[in-house]
Amino acid sequence: MADPTNLSDTLDIQPEDDGGDLRLRADIAALSHRGKVRQNNEDAFIVFRIGRFLEPVASSIPIGELPPQQEVSGHVMIVADGLGGHEGGEVASRSALLEAVRLIGSSRRWALRFDDPATRVREIRELMERARGYLAEVHAALQRQAEANPALAGMGTTLTGAYTAGRDLFVLHVGDSKAFLVRGGMMIQVTRDHTVAQRYADLGMIPQHEVPTHQMSHVLTRAVGGPDADLRGDMHHLRLRPGDRLMLCSDGLSDMADEEQIAATLTAHPTSEAACRALVDLALDHGGRDNITVVVAGYVAA
Repeated sequence: MADPTNLSDTLDIQPEDDGGDLRLRADIAALSHRGKVRQNNEDAFIVFRIGRFLEPVASSIPIGELPPQQEVSGHVMIVADGLGGHEGGEVASRSALLEAVRLIGSSRRWALRFDDPATRVREIRELMERARGYLAEVHAALQRQAEANPALAGMGTTLTGAYTAGRDLFVLHVGDSKAFLVRGGMMIQVTRDHTVAQRYADLGMIPQHEVPTHQMSHVLTRAVGGPDADLRGDMHHLRLRPGDRLMLCSDGLSDMADEEQIAATLTAHPTSEAACRALVDLALDHGGRDNITVVVAGYVAA
């Protein structure tokens, strides 16, 4: 992960920011399927809303004169694809998400909007620093779990998570699950796979278009709970716009269908629930050789 005090790791889908303080409403759904070949589902996902509330309970001032109930809320979405065999993969993905939820739930600093110009940059940096620390804690927790139980030796998991607060979107990524942003008819992959094949492409050893079919395309160079003492994850910061759609998925979808097919399916199904079902069906229709997990979030002006 880049140094969180340096916002150069921000991904600028569109450098020009518009919309000001425009509020967005989210339509979010998620679906997971074992697939047609695997005997168990080693994928895991979570979607939950976090918020800050102000609700009058008792007051000497007439309730009607007080501001209405207020909420500053965001969403956390995470997809994890476990590895390490029948037992290890399931344990790794589930344990990673449970530990992430525990860490996020214990923090009082997640329900933010970053809408104060005087503190915005500092708060974004602090959030990135917390995310970096949470990833390290989840990584260490899985390593301790594997060390304590020989049956879990070698387990690990990918982790692709998104956090939205107002119009700010943060994506944290390790492994080869993916995050895509669909904007203006274009489907943009936010994340970059941590695989040997992708490293070959980055070094110029193979062309980028060969990565998906390369024999090393599923050999991870990073995994949560893996052998690395210090795990580095990628973090991206984007500004959402009305009409944007975010999709997180395990490779059970991205290996079975190309980006054009995925984009066409999203376009044909404007609601997130329908899109999730159609994307899982798309992967199944193309063989369903792995577990399939999809999270779709659509954003419109509130």
